[in-house]
Amino acid sequence: MASVAAARAVPVGSGLRGLQRTLPLVVILGATGTGKSTLALQLGQRLGGEIVSADSMQPQEMGTEKVIDRKVELEKEDGLVLHKRLSQVDPEMAAKLHPHDKRKVARSLQVFEETGISHSEFLHRQHTEEGGGPLGGPLKFSNPCILWLHADQADERLDKRVDDMLAAGLLEELRDFHRRYNQKNVSENSQDYQHGIFQSIGFKEFHEYLITEGKCTLETSNQLLKKGIEALKQVTKRYARKQNRWVKNRFLSRPGPIVPPVYGLEVSDVSKWEESVLEPALEIVQSFIQGRKPTATPIKMPYNEAENKRSYHLCDLCDRIIIGDREWAAHIKSKSHLNQLKKRRRLDSDAVNTIESQSVSPDHNKEPKEKGSPGQNDQELKCSV
Repeated sequence: MASVAAARAVPVGSGLRGLQRTLPLVVILGATGTGKSTLALQLGQRLGGEIVSADSMQPQEMGTEKVIDRKVELEKEDGLVLHKRLSQVDPEMAAKLHPHDKRKVARSLQVFEETGISHSEFLHRQHTEEGGGPLGGPLKFSNPCILWLHADQADERLDKRVDDMLAAGLLEELRDFHRRYNQKNVSENSQDYQHGIFQSIGFKEFHEYLITEGKCTLETSNQLLKKGIEALKQVTKRYARKQNRWVKNRFLSRPGPIVPPVYGLEVSDVSKWEESVLEPALEIVQSFIQGRKPTATPIKMPYNEAENKRSYHLCDLCDRIIIGDREWAAHIKSKSHLNQLKKRRRLDSDAVNTIESQSVSPDHNKEPKEKGSPGQNDQELKCSV
C-alpha cells in the first residue's frame, strides 16, 4: 500500500552539500501500480537516505518464505468465538470491533496474549502521551511529510504492470513457490488462500493452472494460463480502486489534528513523470530539509472531532452490527436498510388492518376515531420501528 523513505542521519546528495540536517521521514502513499517504489528509489538516489518497504504483503529479506505467526493461527478460528474471547479479556476493544473483523480481533487478542496488557490499555497510554491524539500516540519523527501518488485513469497502466511482471518471471516464481510450499497442501485438499502470504494477489488466480500443468493438454494449459492472467488483471484493478477509496475515505477524510500535511501527485501520464511527479516531489522534500514551506499546496483534510469511528450500533431491523458513526449514517440511508424499513411498515400496516377487520365496535353510534395525518402516522410508525 505504501512505500516509506525513512531517512536517518546520513550524508545528503550532491545537490544539498553543506546542509547539516537530517532528512525528514517521507511517506510515499498510493495504490498498487502508481510508482511508489520508483519514486522512493529516485528520491533516495538524489537525496540520500534509507528506504523501508511498508507493504503488508511484501516479503522482507526472506524472499517468499512462508511466515506463520500467532495472528495467522488466530484468524483461522471462528470469528464469533474469537470475539467472545476478546470480550472476556478486553471488553472495551471488543465493543469497538465487529465480530466479523477477524484480523483486528485476532490482533487485539495477540497483543494481550504476548504482553498480558489489553490492547485498549496500550491505546489509552498512547493517546494520553504528550503530543498524542485520537488517532494514536505522538509522532516519532518531528519533520514528516506524505506524498500521495494517485491516478485518475489507471486501468491500462495496471494491465501493463501485470504484463511486465509476467515478463520478469512471475510464473517461474509462482511455480517454485507452489512446488515448495503449496503442492502438499493441494494434494491433501488443505490449501488456504485466505491467510498469510497465500492471500496475496497472484497465488489463487493461477491455482488451476499450477495444479494441472503437465497433467493436461497444451491447449487446456494455455487456456488456464490465459484465464489466470485475465483474473490477475481484473483483481489488480479492483484492488487499486479499493485502495484509493481507503485513502480518500479513511485517511484523507479522518486525519485528526496531528497528521502531517499530505501532498498529492498525479501519476496517470507516465510520459510526464519527471515534470509531474519527480520534480514536484524533490521540491517538497527539499523544502522540508531546508525548513521552508513548499510551494505546493497540501491536500485539504477536513475532519470532524466529534465523529467516532469506533462507535457501536446495532440495527435490529437488519440484524446487523455497525461500527463507526459514518458507517451508521451510511447504513440507515442504504438500499438494504430502506427495503427492510418498507417491509416492516408493510407488515405493521397489514397487522393493523387485520386487527381492525376482526374487531367489532360495541357502540355503532360512536363515530370512528379520526386517524392522524399521513405524516403523523409515518412518524408514529418510525418510532415503533
